[in-house]
Amino acid sequence: MNLLLINPNTSEAMTAGIAAAARAVAAAGSTVHATQPTFGPRSIEGHYDEAIAAAGVVEQVRLHGDGADAVVIACFGDPGLDAAREATSAPVLGIAEAAFHAASFLATGFSVVTTMTRTCVIAEHLVHRYGFERRCRGIHGTDIPVLALEDGGAGCVDQIEAAAREALARDRSGAIVLGCAGMAALCATLSMRLGVPVIDGVAAAVKFAEGLAALGLRTSAHGDYARPLPKVYEGWAAPLGW
Repeated sequence: MNLLLINPNTSEAMTAGIAAAARAVAAAGSTVHATQPTFGPRSIEGHYDEAIAAAGVVEQVRLHGDGADAVVIACFGDPGLDAAREATSAPVLGIAEAAFHAASFLATGFSVVTTMTRTCVIAEHLVHRYGFERRCRGIHGTDIPVLALEDGGAGCVDQIEAAAREALARDRSGAIVLGCAGMAALCATLSMRLGVPVIDGVAAAVKFAEGLAALGLRTSAHGDYARPLPKVYEGWAAPLGW
C-alpha cells in the first residue's frame, strides 16, 4: 500500500519527523512517501499561513497523488483538504479530523492541546465543521512555536504535559488530542505521563487511511468532490490548472 504523507509547511526537519512517526505505525508492506510543498511558510501559525499552505497541498497532490492508495495531510488545520479530495480519487484524511474521530472512540469527551494560542480558533472551527462540538470540551494553546517542536526538547514535553493536565481537570475530559503534527514524537511519552489516551493525528490518520484503502473505498466523485472543472490558471499557479 502506498501512502502519500504531505507536510503542508516547508520545514524539511519536520517532514522527516512526521514521516518517522507515520512509518512507526504503518502496516508491514505499507510505503510512506513523505513530501512538502515547493513554496510556502516554514510553519503554519495563522490563517494567512494556512491559505498559502493549502495551495502547496494541492501542488503535492497533483505531483504525487496518482500512485497513492491514500493521502494524509499532516497539519492540524487540515489545509486544502476539500481541494485535495477533488484532485484525487484516493481517500484523503486530515489529521485533525482523524484525531477527533479516534478520541471519540476512547472517551466521552476530549481536550485539544495545541501550539500557538492564536491558532485555537482554527481548531475550534474544525471541531464545529466535523460535528464534534459536543465531544470536544476545550482547546488549549501552549504558545510553543511550531518550529520549536523540530527537536522535541524536554522543555516542550513538560510544557505540553502541564497544559494537558490543566485541560483534563478543567474540562473534565478523558483524552487529549495533540493539536500539531510536530507533536507526534511526543505522544507515547505524554500518554505514559498522563495516564489517559493521547491521540496523535498523524498516527490515527495513517491507520484510518490504510483501513479505507484496504476496504477499496475511494473519494466520491459525485457532487462537490467531482474533479475540478478544466480551466486556465494564470501566473505562478499555471501548473495547477486542471
